[in-house]
Amino acid sequence: MKSLLSALVLGLSLWGADALEVKMDQSEDNRQRCAGMYSRTAWGGPVDPYINVMFPPREVPDGTDPQVSVVIFEWKDEDLIGVRDPPDAVQKVGICEEKWVKKGHCNETNIGEYILAEGATSKSKNLIETYVVHLKDPGKPTKYMITQTGYYCVLTDRFSASEYEAVVEFRNAYGELPATQIPKLPFYGGITILYALVAVFWGFLYYQHRQDIHYLNRNGSNIGAKVFLVIVAILNAFRNSFSFFLLLIVCMGYGVVKHTLGQTMVWVRWLAIAHFVFGLVYAITSLVITPDQAGPFVLLIVLPLAGTLTAFYVWTLNSLNLTLKDLRERKQSAKELMYRKLWWCILVSIFVIFGFFFFNSFSFASVNDPDYVPFHWKSRWFVLDGWLNLVYFADVAWIAYVWRPTANNRRFAMSDELAQDDDGTFTMGDIGAPDDSDDEEEGIGRKPSQQPPLPLVAQLTNAGGSTLNQNQPSQAPSGRRPLPRESLDGETIFAVGEDGDRFSDDSDEENAKLVSRTGK
Repeated sequence: MKSLLSALVLGLSLWGADALEVKMDQSEDNRQRCAGMYSRTAWGGPVDPYINVMFPPREVPDGTDPQVSVVIFEWKDEDLIGVRDPPDAVQKVGICEEKWVKKGHCNETNIGEYILAEGATSKSKNLIETYVVHLKDPGKPTKYMITQTGYYCVLTDRFSASEYEAVVEFRNAYGELPATQIPKLPFYGGITILYALVAVFWGFLYYQHRQDIHYLNRNGSNIGAKVFLVIVAILNAFRNSFSFFLLLIVCMGYGVVKHTLGQTMVWVRWLAIAHFVFGLVYAITSLVITPDQAGPFVLLIVLPLAGTLTAFYVWTLNSLNLTLKDLRERKQSAKELMYRKLWWCILVSIFVIFGFFFFNSFSFASVNDPDYVPFHWKSRWFVLDGWLNLVYFADVAWIAYVWRPTANNRRFAMSDELAQDDDGTFTMGDIGAPDDSDDEEEGIGRKPSQQPPLPLVAQLTNAGGSTLNQNQPSQAPSGRRPLPRESLDGETIFAVGEDGDRFSDDSDEENAKLVSRTGK
């Protein structure tokens, strides 16, 4: 019963973890955790930064006292951890044992702790804290306060325990965002301000030189005007193709349901490129040739564009239906609601387009009437161009609203909603550890590749092992334990600060849609 409670405490702590709360255990990949930490004076914040190490209580056999060695240090002080015996030895002695007490490397009161070099307290640039955790009664979590900016590590090892589990939280003063990510906030904020200033300056110049901007209006249809019209046609064709491309991959579930589309993405790109080429030819032709001059030749321009447009519509609707079916079967109600809104948006757009075509067909049926042009010349621009751009704007605005940034974006994109008929339980294998950096975002959830061994861990050894270690049949032979330096800097960027620091109530609406765990 006690072990079940231990697993529940550990699981709940990780289930509600924010950016830098991670699991540690006896495995080679999880024995050490490192992360950059800023002092409170560097970025400010409501709390003093700290590293919190918690070992949940475990059920242990009577008469045994399994112990775990822990050391917390700043990376620049790694040379002060462990001693060489003899002095010219390649590897260091890591943990204090009886035989190292006899040789004077440590005291009896330090048995089970990591051995520190002589004078480590005065030589270290930051506090080096080492201690032994008794798994039978681990006591309160250890809080290591951060006073200086640096790269801090928590290193653990089995002393007399065969296995263990712990939770380490790296808490910066400003919030839960990793230290490598926090500079992006002022950087992108400054970039946004610069963009706004450039837009204001550009707008002022536009107004000041508006007589030059309205080139066709001022100078007539000359070579320069046609060049500008071609540039506008290129930008417009790119806008349409890119919009259809994004809409299609979103309907396929990219980014919310699937992390990758595989080979399908290649075909989608080719379709977008073809639509861009045909759209460009159509746009340039429509700008150069007036509707009155267009003849049967225009079909050669319209039909290819109509083909790619039809392919986009059919593929988009089919993909959206498949995505909705998949979400419905997996009982992902919140995500299904998002895609259902997108489905209605596309459906309404199609009805509006067909409605306008139906209305325009009646209008153009009387094109040979002598009164047609005199009565419709004022609205002709809206029939040919205006209403399509209004539909496009409405679709963009609606999709931007449905996919707006909210407090639940991370849950939508990076996890699955618990089905209503599930019992709400989970296993430790479901808990993932953060990756090393932003460059490895595509590898989230996969086993990290082999990295160069950590110099410190490669040097630490307990040659011969202790008597307690020899009594543990499941413990690996003593010796080197090379570890990849696992950084916690590559975290998601959605959660910053406390949950109370929000400027909207959007999360309240979406929280009601997310199914809470039941059966407690």
